[in-house]
Amino acid sequence: MTDPDRIWTEAAGRLRGEIGEGAFSSYIAPSAVRVDGAGQLILVTPTAYARDWVRKNALRRMNELWLGLDAQARRLDVRCRAEMGSVAPASQVAAGRAAPSALSGNVVAMPHAAMPMATVAPVADGARAVRAAGLQDRLTFDSFVEGQGNAFALAIARQAAAWADGHFNPIFFCGPYGYGKTHLLNAIAWEAQRLRPDAKVVYLTAERFLSTFVRAMQDRSTAAFKDSLRSADMLLIDDVQFVGGKASTQEELLSTLTALIEDGKKIILSADKPPMALTDVEPRLRSHLASGLTCPVEPADRSLKLAVARNRIEALSKLGVVSGEVRPDVLEHLVDRTPGSMRELEGAVNTLAAVAATRLSALTVDEAQGLLGSALRGGPERRITVDEIQKTVAEHFTLKQADLLSERRTRSVARPRQIAMYLCKQHTTRSYPDIGRRFGGRDHTTVLHGVRKIEELIAQDEQIARDVEALTRKLRG
Repeated sequence: MTDPDRIWTEAAGRLRGEIGEGAFSSYIAPSAVRVDGAGQLILVTPTAYARDWVRKNALRRMNELWLGLDAQARRLDVRCRAEMGSVAPASQVAAGRAAPSALSGNVVAMPHAAMPMATVAPVADGARAVRAAGLQDRLTFDSFVEGQGNAFALAIARQAAAWADGHFNPIFFCGPYGYGKTHLLNAIAWEAQRLRPDAKVVYLTAERFLSTFVRAMQDRSTAAFKDSLRSADMLLIDDVQFVGGKASTQEELLSTLTALIEDGKKIILSADKPPMALTDVEPRLRSHLASGLTCPVEPADRSLKLAVARNRIEALSKLGVVSGEVRPDVLEHLVDRTPGSMRELEGAVNTLAAVAATRLSALTVDEAQGLLGSALRGGPERRITVDEIQKTVAEHFTLKQADLLSERRTRSVARPRQIAMYLCKQHTTRSYPDIGRRFGGRDHTTVLHGVRKIEELIAQDEQIARDVEALTRKLRG
């Protein structure tokens, strides 16, 4: 066998069975085989993230399958679409035909009835319609930063965007304000429309759903409003909690969701709480919202916040706003001074970039603090004391402050005590010996052990990470 199309169809079919439908639909199905100017066969993925996933998880096995089928013993490489110039579909080069541009949208599709391959063409006119509904150009999968708290939600979002045949409908993303739910819904809409330009993808905020429905009732055009939503192939509604208390709007939303589910159309929703916790929402609607798959988006830990800050700096650098990289200690200071949501963090990065501009890479922590002044937290930084930390931690864990200073070593006391010591080291200027003295006269090595233990657990234990994040917000707030 020498035809790349036939080889890829066969190899991809086997790979689908080995890696599973979810991973295949998210990373392999949207890709296509091309050949570069040197005659190298390339698997072109739609995004850099997909390229990295394929390279890490599937490329070796892909080549094993390919070599077992290809009479010419060629090998595959993998690149993302942004890395490719004008390269030809592999089938056309093999047949000696002229090659269309890689950017023209004529990406090779694998003709196999049981395994349709989505194109990686640029977004067609259909996507310009969804842009008018409030999507933001920069909120794509490429700009989303994956971390421990959002990995599951991101995987589900990629599957939904790839039009994978999932068993869950609707998909409901929930989590605190400012940690990526809107980004995921935007990314799903852009990718879904890109993969199926002929599909009708509708994105709305709940507030827009409400205002448009009210206007339709006033104009006596509710039939047109209903048709515009119920003809959607995919409906995405952000911040569903805002329909709470609006009886007629909830009834219309329930009718819309029921009609779309019956027609097998995809529904993606988000809110700041899980469906059954939306107490202002009518029980029947809550039940429908909870009937599919609920994906939590957890608050970001420190490592994810650092990654988001770096990502934002890179984006500003590409736009020419800044030049060079920020010193690690400056970035860490910025993250530690902005314990709120990811939106607040991006705002702090934007502020620093705007103030420093081309000097950004040379800034020290003191210079960054001087340039920003009170911009980070809306005023001078409030001084946090050891006593305040002890009281806050004790209250959080339903203990007495005296318990943290006592000799008790049960885990229910020892772990909160270590967290309190960790927070003292993070948010005060006290030395290890001084912190030890304030915790019942403990040795500085005990404090050092406690701090290192919490640093280790933050990366391993989601509950510890959430506790530390919540306590930090309380102390900063």
